[in-house]
Amino acid sequence: MRKFLIAGLGNVGSEYEFTRHNIGFLTLDHLALRSGVNFALQRHAFLASYTLKGHSIYLIKPTTYMNLSGKAIHYWLEAEKITLENLLVVTDDLALPFGTLRLRIQGSHAGHNGLKNVEEWLKTRQYARLRLGIGNNYSKGKQVDYVLGKFSDEEASLLPPFIDRATDCIETFILAGAHIAMNKFNSGT
Repeated sequence: MRKFLIAGLGNVGSEYEFTRHNIGFLTLDHLALRSGVNFALQRHAFLASYTLKGHSIYLIKPTTYMNLSGKAIHYWLEAEKITLENLLVVTDDLALPFGTLRLRIQGSHAGHNGLKNVEEWLKTRQYARLRLGIGNNYSKGKQVDYVLGKFSDEEASLLPPFIDRATDCIETFILAGAHIAMNKFNSGT
């Protein structure tokens, strides 16, 4: 039986619910709902766990806020003795058009402060990340307002199938491996 840690990045608090920056949390909420489990407040994160075809799955939504996500991820990797190859970080990405999925098994943080902190805590870039495109439809100097803003009505209507595809990608990552998931779900260039 293999263990997996799936970490959705976002910010805790009602003011951040349904914001673009919290698409990692929204995706894990959908995965938990699909799997019939609930999150409970634990150390540094909300945690839900279940088994999927013999694998132990741990879902975390860090309570450390986006820019300090690495602390929670490091803690739960150590606590559950999960290898880096079985870690998947799910996060928003401004550089990708809305609705685009991009799974990578390694890479830079590309200026994303949440991924930068994960890299600092893990002391490596060698971990998988699923980047969910939120687009970059904002005026100069308005990036923070955009990522912390609520989804537009049009985005909100497209969000359910997007999150459903992201959830399918996570399950494929677990059951078939990163390369098969990348081939099946990576979209765009």
